[in-house]
Amino acid sequence: MASDIDDITMEYEEDGVLLVKENGKEILSRGAWCTILFRYTQLDKKTGDFGSERYSIRRYRKINGEYLQQSKFNISSEEQARKIAGTLAAWLD
Repeated sequence: MASDIDDITMEYEEDGVLLVKENGKEILSRGAWCTILFRYTQLDKKTGDFGSERYSIRRYRKINGEYLQQSKFNISSEEQARKIAGTLAAWLD
C-alpha cells in the first residue's frame, strides 16, 4: 500500500501484464480517512483489449503510516454514472 495519498493507484499487474489501467483519479477528501474517485479500464483476457471505462469510489484509512482500503463502490455502467451525477447536480442546485 501507499504511505502518501497521491501514490494510491488502482492499476493492477499480474505476471508483468497490466490487468487494470487507471485512466483518471480525483482525490475527493484528504486526511486519516480519504476518498478517491477512479476512472479505469480492465483488460479482457480473451481479446487482449481494454474494455469500456468504469468508475470506482474508494475509501482509505491511514493505519501505521500506510493507507489501507476500507470500502469501495464500483459504478457498473456509464448510465449509472450519469444518473448519479445528475441526481447530485439536482440536489446541489
